[in-house]
Amino acid sequence: MHRDPLGPRLLIYSQDGLGLGHLRRTTLLAAEFLTSRPDGSVLTISDSPLGQFFSAASGHDYLKLPSIRKVGPGHWSPVSLSAPFQDVLALRKATIHSVATSFEPDVVLVDHMPHGAMGELVPTLEALAGTPARMVLGIRDIIDAPATVRRRWRLEGAFEAVESYFEDVLVYGAKDVFDVGAQYAWPAGIRDRLRYCGYVCAPTRAPAADAVRQRHLAEHPDSQLLVAMAGGGADGFELFETLLRALPAMTAERPCVLVVVTGPFLPEAERTRLHQLSAGLPVHLVPQVDDSLSYLSAADLVIAMAGYNTTSEILSLGARALLVPRKGPSAEQQMRASRFAQRGWVDWLPPASLCPETLSAAVLEALDKPAEAAVLPPDLFGRQRAARHLLYGGAREDADGEVFSPTGSDDLFGGAPQLLGKV
Repeated sequence: MHRDPLGPRLLIYSQDGLGLGHLRRTTLLAAEFLTSRPDGSVLTISDSPLGQFFSAASGHDYLKLPSIRKVGPGHWSPVSLSAPFQDVLALRKATIHSVATSFEPDVVLVDHMPHGAMGELVPTLEALAGTPARMVLGIRDIIDAPATVRRRWRLEGAFEAVESYFEDVLVYGAKDVFDVGAQYAWPAGIRDRLRYCGYVCAPTRAPAADAVRQRHLAEHPDSQLLVAMAGGGADGFELFETLLRALPAMTAERPCVLVVVTGPFLPEAERTRLHQLSAGLPVHLVPQVDDSLSYLSAADLVIAMAGYNTTSEILSLGARALLVPRKGPSAEQQMRASRFAQRGWVDWLPPASLCPETLSAAVLEALDKPAEAAVLPPDLFGRQRAARHLLYGGAREDADGEVFSPTGSDDLFGGAPQLLGKV
């Protein structure tokens, strides 16, 4: 394939199942990559049923694979196609291989799964190993309970895939909050490939926050605004239902208006039930919003599950928040909520305690709680550091192996050497 003298090419693999988290994070990283190199190209291979859900920067395009979902440890099924899973897997595997080798990337970012769903990436990784492409794995800090991750990664050969194919592993988190190498027992031979970037979040611009408040408080101008979110919404019904049942007790104590952003994956029958429960209450049900930051910023209190992207955006805005993580099957959200609460960044309610009475009390307590002036802020420069590393690799790291610290500006690449791109 003939290469024009253009900028660097980044290929992203993002297996997202029925969520939005991985796709949201990789979209932010692609945009930051292209902010630095507008002459570059980013191609994301993803299987989200919603396709290109988030707005893409100029130079970024998507290729959608047939969607699959994880139904249990090591077990997957097609989302839409009626073909046997092995046939769908073979189709995905061949498509990824063909696209990756034709695209000729300079750098490849594999999101979350070193060898892809059911090992579907291995043929592509082997093919790219003979090219100049630099291979980078990106993972969020908390994946699941340590014992679970250790067992699954050993069983599935994930550590061997890291050792064989990846130069570096970008950890979207902070080592002092969660030490991935220690908690997940990374082998000593590859532990030095871990690079802690900080939390990945969108630029903190919420221009419509005042408009959100005006729109939803128009009939109740003296009320406080509560905003509830649960990511894509596939498992948000229990939280939303409990919140609606708790709202009468809350409004008896203080005037409140509740906005529930249900998410695009909330089943229609559950959405209908929420409409029934909200009748006569100061509630606005919204399927999805284009500007989640403005909603989070507008809220007097955010009530949310503890997915990575929602919590990162809450932290980036300094929004007051009450987290109610999912019960399972993964321990990820409970681990994140409890660790963030320990640092004073959020309040949280364990899911085992969730009922209208406890939720009402927790919301009112959070609204009354004064701001913590002395809380050490989280490291929120993951987007910038990760994009910098994708562009420059180890050339801009400090002596300790950590990705070079940013200056605090969104423009972190001015004057930096241009190490990627082929002629």
